[in-house]
Amino acid sequence: MHRGAVRSVVVAGLMVMLGGTGSVGGFGGSGVAGAGGIGALAGIGGVGSAYAAEGDGPEADVAYHGRVALARGRLRILLVPENEGPTALANATLRLHLSADLADRQELAQGCARAGLREVVCETGELPLRGRGRHIGLALELRERVAEVVVRVDTWWNGGATDRNHSNNEHVVLALDTGDSYAF
Repeated sequence: MHRGAVRSVVVAGLMVMLGGTGSVGGFGGSGVAGAGGIGALAGIGGVGSAYAAEGDGPEADVAYHGRVALARGRLRILLVPENEGPTALANATLRLHLSADLADRQELAQGCARAGLREVVCETGELPLRGRGRHIGLALELRERVAEVVVRVDTWWNGGATDRNHSNNEHVVLALDTGDSYAF
């Protein structure tokens, strides 16, 4: 699947969640979204479209493993998506939800976009059967320096696949402002 197609899925998902009436401005190929872009769509939450078609598609077991570190208002996230099977996926979208507001401007990795004041979504790339997707590395600037941040990781979209094991793709990680790395 091409990056443009994934962006269309992310944008289409945002439009559906907004009732089809919202404007998604500022979403471009540069990976930079300002306050007027997707980041202005605060309040997107709840159960994402990943579970809307549960049971209708193929079965796959998406998993996320990585590390989170917070130092001086900068949150670093290194993440590797995996598929434990039994079916390969052409792509999926993971969501990172933070307990603190992101700064207005972010330099995001290719294939990632802001989805709220505290949310970022990223495409995983192809998830082969019992294989890994692309490595995702983010350095997120927070609006204000905080003593700790809670990072929630989950699947936002998976192409309608059924995933019966959410214990390996739904994580909650507390990162203290020490520069230490916390694994999940």
